[in-house]
Amino acid sequence: MQERSFQVYGRRLAALEWGEPGAAPVLALHGWLDNAASFLPLAEALMARGAGLHLVALDLAGHGQSDHRAADGEYNAWSDLPDIESVVDQLGWERFALLGHSRGAMIATLYASARPARVERVAWLDGIVPPLADPTDCPKQLAEFLADKRNLLDRPGRTFTRVEDAVRVRERKGLAPPAARLIAERNLRPVEDGWCWSHDARLQGASAMKLTRSHVEAVLAGISMPGLLLLAESGMRDRYETPELPGHIRVEIVPGEHHCHMDEAVDAIATELVAYFSHSSSSSHSLGEPGA
Repeated sequence: MQERSFQVYGRRLAALEWGEPGAAPVLALHGWLDNAASFLPLAEALMARGAGLHLVALDLAGHGQSDHRAADGEYNAWSDLPDIESVVDQLGWERFALLGHSRGAMIATLYASARPARVERVAWLDGIVPPLADPTDCPKQLAEFLADKRNLLDRPGRTFTRVEDAVRVRERKGLAPPAARLIAERNLRPVEDGWCWSHDARLQGASAMKLTRSHVEAVLAGISMPGLLLLAESGMRDRYETPELPGHIRVEIVPGEHHCHMDEAVDAIATELVAYFSHSSSSSHSLGEPGA
């Protein structure tokens, strides 16, 4: 593993990288308020199995060690799409696979639908599309967005005197201690009195707009490449409605909760992904025909 960084539209995006250039390229996108370290256990399991991947896991904008968006920027899921395209261009990946967890899975869906010629295949971990919005809630949504924009823009991050205190916050949100430590430690920056969350407080604000059923159905219809959706047995699968998925997206249930790829299901998920990604060519410049 090594640290990477990319300059994207005047901002720095941090990343973790495994494998060698020239192996099958996979871009990993983490969940909300997580960071690239959430893929550490899975990446280590994949590398131990000789997966033959060039895996790059981003700290998405405003997360982990990446820069925050400008004061006039937003954190809608689609705001990350230009960042993704800039990163894969800098990596020299003409075609590649996507691996996304939770919010990162939703972002992967949006990008794969918009750029099917560049995405060979997608693997989703306990998420694929956002909750469906009711169009009649639009005025309320906009009002919440305006209030949060004003209230969160300059809100300082919570300060901890010890790293252990930050780890315990993530544990209380349902993460096992090892997983909580991995995510919390990468999501801190040193300050005079100790440690402060490095993520942008605006990530906790309401989006200006949300996708309706019609939007989501159109996005899913644009997924022409193979897909593998791994849903946690005790994760998000029963928490909100998902429209019918295209028939070429295979769905499997794996043990565990929402961060299953960091806990008890990591070996099972790694085994699934080695077989799934093994269909990719080893060339980072030509991974087969779209939809193959």
